[in-house]
Amino acid sequence: MNNVINSLKSTALSIGETFTPVLTQSKFRETGVLTPTEFVAAGDFLVHHCPTWKWATGDESKVKSYLPKEKQFLITRNVPCYKRCKHMEHKDNLEKIVDEENGDGGWVDTHHYADSTVTESREHAGQIEASGGKQTQVTVEDDNEDDDDDAADMEEFERKGMINNDPLEAPTTTNSTASASTTDDSVVQNTLQTRTYDLNITYDKYYQTPRLWLTGYDEHHKPLSVEKMYEDISQDHAKKTVTMEQHPNLPGSGPMPSIHPCRHADVMMKLIQMVAESGKELEVHMYIMIFLKFVQAVIPTIEYDYTRQFNL
Repeated sequence: MNNVINSLKSTALSIGETFTPVLTQSKFRETGVLTPTEFVAAGDFLVHHCPTWKWATGDESKVKSYLPKEKQFLITRNVPCYKRCKHMEHKDNLEKIVDEENGDGGWVDTHHYADSTVTESREHAGQIEASGGKQTQVTVEDDNEDDDDDAADMEEFERKGMINNDPLEAPTTTNSTASASTTDDSVVQNTLQTRTYDLNITYDKYYQTPRLWLTGYDEHHKPLSVEKMYEDISQDHAKKTVTMEQHPNLPGSGPMPSIHPCRHADVMMKLIQMVAESGKELEVHMYIMIFLKFVQAVIPTIEYDYTRQFNL
């Protein structure tokens, strides 16, 4: 039933978007939305600080005239997902209610106080390395020493240290000796079977906010079914906040899971107010980095790169 309702909503919103004028005057501080120009600026900031993210064009027949042709949407590929959401133990002390005073009872960040750099999967990976399994470590670093100046207004939102996304990839080992079978069995048992995701961020013209899209793959890089991808989405949001829709720039890809943007501006507006109450000012170029922070409550096990964490 939820899928039918979401499909009808998607059709209605598609029609509505056609008749929605392009936002040209900034309303970021008033309503938490973005103009296409501000979306591009925030995307450029993300790409500069997080080199795993890139701009993409997509299908040329679907290019949006209000965005540069080469900057239609953002994409990051092969993002690791080490475990399913059902394997995550719920802990009340990790929750923070954002926008508690609204009529819906607020938005709950279920892993607000969690340290994303220390997960059970990484402990598992460390055990693999200690046991002698060969691993390839890839570390994404911030290569600009002047970045602190750019983020000075967000100092209180930075957690100690940087996010160090270091997905581990275990190569297949073969052995022609008599003990090959035993060795291979040991390697298989210690290999971390990791799903990966490609993430896209588009500009939603109707809601005037970023929108996140997901495409998942199993450990053999075969596409995941819709139900398999829902295993990596918080059950509080699956088939509600997350809907199956057609990507606006990739018409041949089929329906993809997307985090619906209907509440994005409301959440961002609340965060703007929280920063203002502390005597700071939230800059519009930080929008997508902060957006990636709060949507992590929906996909907590997909370890994408937004470089910095913010304590809100």
